[in-house]
Formats: sequence, structure tokens, C-alpha cells
Amino acid sequence: MLRSFIIALQFLSRIPLTSNFEAVEGDLGRSLLFYPLIGLLIGALLILTATLSQHLNLFLSAALVVSVWVLVTGALHLDGLADTTDAWIGGMGSKERTLEIMKDPASGPMGVLSLILLVLLKTAAIYSILVAGENYLLLIAPLLGRTLAILLMALTPYVREGGLGAILAKELHKGNVFMVSAGVAILIICISFYSGIVVILVCSAVLLFWRHLLLKRLQGCTGDTIGALIEVSECLALVSLAIC
Repeated sequence: MLRSFIIALQFLSRIPLTSNFEAVEGDLGRSLLFYPLIGLLIGALLILTATLSQHLNLFLSAALVVSVWVLVTGALHLDGLADTTDAWIGGMGSKERTLEIMKDPASGPMGVLSLILLVLLKTAAIYSILVAGENYLLLIAPLLGRTLAILLMALTPYVREGGLGAILAKELHKGNVFMVSAGVAILIICISFYSGIVVILVCSAVLLFWRHLLLKRLQGCTGDTIGALIEVSECLALVSLAIC
């Protein structure tokens, strides 16, 4: 289990961590079950950042929180969002064209615009949360985003053969994913009952809608589309918490 946790931490964060073990069969699949825990650790780091910078202007504090968020994740999911946006628009409804554009490491104008809008929304929503003095709510978005990621993988075929994503999807145990997701939902409701329920409903709708679009266009998901889901669900979770 420790190996699986370390694999998840190394994949989802840029926290400097060295390991001298060799992953065995099943470790990669089990590492997915630790994704929500990694989200919880990221959320705790965001709260720490907000607390340490609370003597500053709160908008600056919110910007620092977003900056730390990007740095600790290595912009991994932001890259997925940009690639997915470019591919979805440029693909013009074609599966082959969409997958081809996703492979291009360069970001087009629509991909860049999606990143700008998302960072702006995240910063503004975090600012509203900090103004309300509800820093603890910063736990929810990264926790929920990574839970939706493993749910998408459990509910949707992986379209690219070979590579890490295909191995993860193959080793994924759906029953365990559903159990972990149920535990996450309970935890979120315990953190904030009313807001937690609203956020869960909003992000569940996003998951189902995104899955529908992926099945219609690609007949499955890719690593980039999973990253896009994480970023969009985090953003909508923060906006929902700010409004509630």
C-alpha cells in the first residue's frame, strides 16, 4: 500500500520524493485509490498558504494560493485542459482528428484562453472564500477533483492503447473506486453540510456530462481529458463554495 501511495504522490505532485522500490503488478492500479488522499494533502497545503498569507491583501493571498496549487501539481492538469480544449475545438467532431491534436505539445489560442479564464475564476472564487473566513473549504476542491478523475476512469473506457493510462485503467478495481468515492462524499458533507451537498451535486453533473461528451466523440477518455475534468470540476467546486 505504501508503494501505491508513493506512486500516486509522485504522479500527481511535484513534491520531491525519492524511492528505491520497483513497482509490482497491481501497484499502479491501487495507486488510483490514493488520488483523493493526494487531493486532501494538496488542500491542506492550500489552507496553510492562505493562513500564512492572511496578513496580506486577500486578493494577493488568493493569487498565492493558486500559484502554490499550480506549482505543487506541476501544472499537469492545466496542460490536459489546454490540450483538450484545442483538440475539442480543432477536432471538428472527428475522433481521429481530436486525438491527433491532443498529441501536439503546443497550445493554441483557445487552449491558452481556457487556462486564463480558469485561473481567473479560481482566484476570484478563492478570494471570496478567504473574505468569508472559510479557509477550511479549500480542502474540498482538490479532494473532489481527483475523486472524479478515478470515477471517470472506472466508468469510461480508455481509448489509447499502451502507456501509463492504459495500464492504470486495466488494473483499476471499480468496486474499490466506488467505496472510496462514497467515503469522500461523506467527508465533504462533514466538512460543510449544505455547501458540500451542493458541490457534490454540481460536480457529479459535470462528471456525467463530460462522460457523455467523451463517449460521443472519442468512445472513451484519455489522460488529457481526465486532467481537464479535474481542473474544470475544481473550478466549479470553488465557484459553488464561493456562492453558497
